[in-house]
Formats: sequence, structure tokens, C-alpha cells
Amino acid sequence: MKVFLTGGTGFIGQALVSRIRAHGWTLKVLVRDPRSQAAQWIARQGATLVQGDVTEPAGLAAALAGSDVVIHNAGVYELGADRATAARMMSVNVDGTENMMAAAHAAGVGKVVYVSTVWALGPSGRAPAPSIPKDERWSDEGPYLSAYHRSKAEAHRVAMRWRAKGLPIITAMPNGVMGANDHSSFGYFLRLTLMGQMAPMAWGGDSVYTFVDVKALAEGLCLAAEKASVGEDYLFCGPRHTVRDLFDLWGRKTGKRVPRWYLPRWFMRPQMALMEPLQRMAGLPAFMSRDAVDATRAHLEYTSAKAQRELGWTHPDIETMWEAIVRHERELMAGRQGFLKKLRHQPVVDLPQ
Repeated sequence: MKVFLTGGTGFIGQALVSRIRAHGWTLKVLVRDPRSQAAQWIARQGATLVQGDVTEPAGLAAALAGSDVVIHNAGVYELGADRATAARMMSVNVDGTENMMAAAHAAGVGKVVYVSTVWALGPSGRAPAPSIPKDERWSDEGPYLSAYHRSKAEAHRVAMRWRAKGLPIITAMPNGVMGANDHSSFGYFLRLTLMGQMAPMAWGGDSVYTFVDVKALAEGLCLAAEKASVGEDYLFCGPRHTVRDLFDLWGRKTGKRVPRWYLPRWFMRPQMALMEPLQRMAGLPAFMSRDAVDATRAHLEYTSAKAQRELGWTHPDIETMWEAIVRHERELMAGRQGFLKKLRHQPVVDLPQ
């Protein structure tokens, strides 16, 4: 099978490149800079680099020609984004999706796997109300909780408009993708925990999530590319847990301090407004942010029963998942010196298979 991938240099993309090559498929990857460390890593996996940008439509259709499947995974993710990053999220996530769908249509591609997110469906509920699991048919029309939430909801609508025009789209909606070298707030919190620097208090302990392991997600996307019928939607989620459950699990797995007290969101939000510029001054994303507080106003409890039933997809239990993530994160951090270097997300890591 000939696969064309966008977003191959990112957190999900690197795991996906590894799984696609493990399947023995021919792979082309769209990259902005073929000389970058991440692009060179992709080339070493046996993929062909195609220089381009999802925000620049010229040449995209020609690049896709001859592909059996296009996996559109490119996107910008950040909570606590400043104005410039929020604008880039709209450009890449929304306009980039429009450009890729138009290019796939022009190239006559037989199948497009669009990597969306559960945020496109919205919260499954609103904390502190009890959480009830939802499936692919759910839609929440409540207010957006972050610039990322808005951008992915709008991008999803773009993909659905192209599906209505006849483009053979399959949507994949992961929930909170976790793994070693994660660049989300929880990735930074895990590294702080491993360094013994996690604060004893947090917020949103009652929020319910079904985070997915990045390697399991990568295999799920491959299954969607190989087995799914066009026009179908699939959620890729892991076991149910609350934020409090997750931190308690980290405490057991690491032997390090984790939050014991959970402060009200209304109290934490103005504190994060003060923290955001300080993190940027240190060269970090604002992983402790008002967006991160607002995100915990949502439950994101979704079920992957459809993907398990129709694609044969499986996910590790929560203990096995986090044992592997903690072990690999420790290995990555051991090779770096200094607090900030240990804390930062790295551009490229080799994930164990």
C-alpha cells in the first residue's frame, strides 16, 4: 500500500511513521524542511520526503498523485497559546485541512484518513456533573474551551463538508494522546514528577478522561487505513480515569510526590495567568495555563467499542500503559543534563516498538 502522510515530524507522526514502516507499506511524508532533525529521522526509517506545507496548496495535489491512502495528521496543538500560536493553529489546523482535502479530491485519492480529535465532538460532559461515556454520534455545542478546541472543531467541519462532496474520508478521533516525550501539559507534569518537582496541589481532580497511548493510536490509524470503510468515524481512547486517578497512579509508578490537594478552578485560573509569561520567558510552552484549567471543566469520556469491534483495535490496560511510558521517559531524561533540558519536549526520540 502506498501511503502519503502529513504531520510525520510530530509526536503522533513519529509513532505513526514507525508503525507504517513496520507494516511494510511505501511511505511518503510531507515535510516543511527536509534538513530538519525530525525529517532526517523519517528518511532513516525508509520513507520518502516530499517538501511542502499544508498551508501552501500549490503542488499538494501533484504530491498526492498515485497514493492509495492519505493520512492527514498535520496539526498544531498547544494549550495556553499566545495570539501568534493561536493564529497558526487556525492556519494549519483549519486552512491546512481545507488544502489537503482539496488536493486529495483533485488527485483522486481512494481513501483519506483524517486525524481529528474528541475535541471536535466536544466535552462528553461538564465537570463537576457526573460523566457518562459517549460514542462517535455525540456532539456538544457548548462554548469552546481553548483556541485549540475551536481550531479542531472548525477543521472537523471542513472535513465533513468534503465528505459531503464525495471525498472518501474516514475520521479518527483520539482522546488525549499520551506517551514518552509528550508535549501536552500532562507530558510536562510527568517529567516534573520524575524530577521530584511536581507541586503538591493541582486542579480538576474530578475531570474524567480516556487518554490513548500514542503507539496504540498509531496502530489504530494503520488499521483505519487498511480496513475501515470510507465514510466511517472512529474514536481511539484508552481506559477511564480521573485526573486524581492519574496523578495517584504516577505516584505509585514513580515513588515521587504527586498532588494531594485539589484547589478550585476559579482560584487556579488567575494564578495561571501570571504563570504563562514566565514559562514563555524560560523558553517553554505555557503548559500551566488558563486553557489547561479550563480544559478540566470538561469530561472527555469516550468509548472505542466501534474501533475494537470493526477494526480489531486493542489498547493496553492503564497500568501497563503508564509503566511503559514512565520507563521510557526516565530513559530519555537520563541522557539530558539540567532542569530545563530534562523538562522540555524533544524534537525527535526513538520510541520502543
